Amino acid sequence: MHAVPQQVTDFLQQSGPFDMLDIEQLHAIARHSHIIYLAAENQQEMLSTHKNSLYLIQSGQFSVKDCDGALKHLSDGDYFGYAALLDNVSYKLDVTVDSPGLVLCMPKEWFDKAMSHPRINQFFNAAKDDVLQHDAVTDSNSMWLHKPLFEIIEILPITISQSASIQRAGALMSQKRVSSVLIIEHDQLLGIVTDRDLRNRVVAVGLDMQLPVRQIMTENPAYLTQNKTLFDAVCLMNEKSINHLPVLDKITNAPVGMITATDIFKQQRNNVLFVISDISKANNLYELTRCSWQLPHYFASSAKRPGDFDIVGKVLSQATDVMTRKLITFFQQQNGEAPMPYSWLVYGSQAREDQTMGSDQDNALLLADEPNQEQAVYFEKMAKYVCLGLGKCGIKLCDGNIMASNPKLRMSLKASIEQSKAWVRQPTPNAMLSFNIFLDARSAAGDLSLFSRLQEERKTLFQQSMFLAALARQANEGSVPLSMFQKFVYAKDKKVKDSIDLKHTAIAIINNLVRIHALANGITIPSTVGRLNALPENSGVSSEDIKNLKDIWLFLNRLRWRHQLHNKVQDNFIRVSDLSSIEKHQLKAAFQAIHRAQQTAVLKYSGGIG
Repeated sequence: MHAVPQQVTDFLQQSGPFDMLDIEQLHAIARHSHIIYLAAENQQEMLSTHKNSLYLIQSGQFSVKDCDGALKHLSDGDYFGYAALLDNVSYKLDVTVDSPGLVLCMPKEWFDKAMSHPRINQFFNAAKDDVLQHDAVTDSNSMWLHKPLFEIIEILPITISQSASIQRAGALMSQKRVSSVLIIEHDQLLGIVTDRDLRNRVVAVGLDMQLPVRQIMTENPAYLTQNKTLFDAVCLMNEKSINHLPVLDKITNAPVGMITATDIFKQQRNNVLFVISDISKANNLYELTRCSWQLPHYFASSAKRPGDFDIVGKVLSQATDVMTRKLITFFQQQNGEAPMPYSWLVYGSQAREDQTMGSDQDNALLLADEPNQEQAVYFEKMAKYVCLGLGKCGIKLCDGNIMASNPKLRMSLKASIEQSKAWVRQPTPNAMLSFNIFLDARSAAGDLSLFSRLQEERKTLFQQSMFLAALARQANEGSVPLSMFQKFVYAKDKKVKDSIDLKHTAIAIINNLVRIHALANGITIPSTVGRLNALPENSGVSSEDIKNLKDIWLFLNRLRWRHQLHNKVQDNFIRVSDLSSIEKHQLKAAFQAIHRAQQTAVLKYSGGIG
């Protein structure tokens, strides 16, 4: 049946990617297109009459076998028939009408004209090849922040021995045209001297230039290993108020480079992360809470482009790290140094560095030994002070009591290792649900070597096949919110009827899947993107699947952050009506890819037994 062109135009304006065309182009396509009522009794006649067309479903449900012979269940907003138009081949088209409805038929001539638009061309060619279309990794404005430091470092650091003279250090800096020099002994970093040190500690006080350089160096300077990111460098330099950051080899701890404020300026495209600077300068709890409560306003006013949303979760997580270290410092100023080495651990979203405005705090204390009564009281007070302080800073207390203030989460290194062994020995479904969060862990303060020892002990434990199989089965229990006919399945009992819980029905599933692949390959990095980047070639996950999962993860988190900031909420229930038509297509494709990734993981780690 013929349709009124304006009705067709209106439909195309709501259908990505044709909504990218101007109104005149849409009118031209509408005048030459038809809308048919496709039912079981007329489908052969209708499809024969309108062959060599692009078919766009307006209503109804159809099972379609196209060029590759795979059965696809399609409904509102889905396309079929484009493979034949792109390849100029008359592929056999089998359509089963599961529920009759309206289908727009666009003749090949007008489809070809629309394909001159690069985004429409990209959309249908990607759909034919079953390729994800959001390309969040390549178009991100903030991906420079995820660069590992070894990609930034261009030259070896300038080094000198601690017994060399101050004059020799200054001459070397002048000769090499650098603003700092590292003091090393047996390839290990002892200190650093900067041009500011020469001005303030030598020239300003008239110090003898022949004295050894160790007398003016900054001992035990802050540093990062070369596998850390540029964002990590920016945060640490802001927190410490330094302009020079040595970079060390992860294995040998030998200096391999230097990151300066100038290096960061060359890479930087925006200032969204420098909110951490104000938090770092807080001198007491009042100042800390005042700065921390500015975070939502700062993000809302600063995050405008899609790429900005890629980094705000990392910024918030780093800000929470700084708050934690500040609170520990405030506590120790009043109560003295800790009675034994400890490590303040963070779990879940803070460990992965993907916190949102609705994230609560998940943390614990790892102790070097079993504490005596006096030591236990100290750490109990510290844990309560820090957890309550984070709450005052806007990082809400955990409803599940996964906090260091819970005595069960203040454990010695030995007890933590034994606990991990128990997890692996009995990976029951209920147990997996309860301790899954503890598999995303990071040390935010204290003695990092304690946590490193824990990670090293647990690495081979978590590679056991029975444990990985249990994780894979648990990850397969969650389902993406798509029906058989690729319709969105909305959350129940919500005020907004078209809500989808992105956290539990999509993002958490990706986090779980990537965690399994990381554990299987002995990767201890907690962040999802970091884990994907670290997967080796022989991991069993193809480079294309790795890229797709990164793309999907970034895309979903953009939607989540945009929803929270634009609607001034803290939940994860995005509204489908807030999405553009192309985003709806992308979201469906993302859900389909997540489902395939679940099936792949179950086959790989548990033999297909879900």
